[in-house]
Amino acid sequence: MPTVQTSDGVEIFYKDWGSGQPIVFSHGWPLSSDDWDTQMLFFLSKGYRVVAADRRGHGRSTQVSDGHDMDHYAADLRAVVEHLDLRDAVHVGHSTGGGEVAHYIATYGEDRVARAVLISAVPPIMVQTESNPGGLPKSVFDDLQAQLAANRSNFYRALPSGPFYGFNRPGAEPSEAIIENWWRQGMMGGAKAHYDGIVAFSQTDFTEDLKKISVPTLVMHGEDDQIVPFEDAGALSVKLVQNGTLKAYPGFPHGMPTTQAETINADLLAWLQS
Repeated sequence: MPTVQTSDGVEIFYKDWGSGQPIVFSHGWPLSSDDWDTQMLFFLSKGYRVVAADRRGHGRSTQVSDGHDMDHYAADLRAVVEHLDLRDAVHVGHSTGGGEVAHYIATYGEDRVARAVLISAVPPIMVQTESNPGGLPKSVFDDLQAQLAANRSNFYRALPSGPFYGFNRPGAEPSEAIIENWWRQGMMGGAKAHYDGIVAFSQTDFTEDLKKISVPTLVMHGEDDQIVPFEDAGALSVKLVQNGTLKAYPGFPHGMPTTQAETINADLLAWLQS
């Protein structure tokens, strides 16, 4: 398998297909680069080079016990970018991956970056604080950790069956294949990485990171996102980046790159070509 070794000895698995301008995809918690398969095949067919990596402790990357924080996530992404010598890249992040993209650009600059895309992304900050009264109480994330520690397999079955893809909404038709694929990806990764990752995606404040992003940035967010609520995420993030465009989707869920892939792919392509 293609991997790159980070400065602290972690093997990061990646996919690198095609040629042309690179699009680099950063996945959500607790998934893997496989979650981008539909997007990678679509943009590959449009002449782009598509790259995606498994975050440390996720998918096929090393299941280390530490380093599950945004500083390491951004450094690992930089290792992939430098190993493949990616330039003029479009960085696309979903959910936790959106935080990774924001922190990566803010930390390492825009010398290799052409554009950024935040899809259903966790910035500016998820947890409720004095400066973020609209956030979710910390007890919500404590409960996620408790469920993971008690029975990760059951927990990873329930989340995609309900709020992640909006399958709990009246009239929704759950896809067993999508639910099972989410479960498969989650169970490939390490429990410790996923447990710590809940803190990373919920408590990291990306406000200053977003302010440093000057490249054109597309913020795509479903208005019925039950995981990362639209009003406290996408609606705020687009105001913090220097050159942002908001694309809001009434009724779309958190996992819209999968359930509404045709719409998301078409809109992303149109923006890239604009």
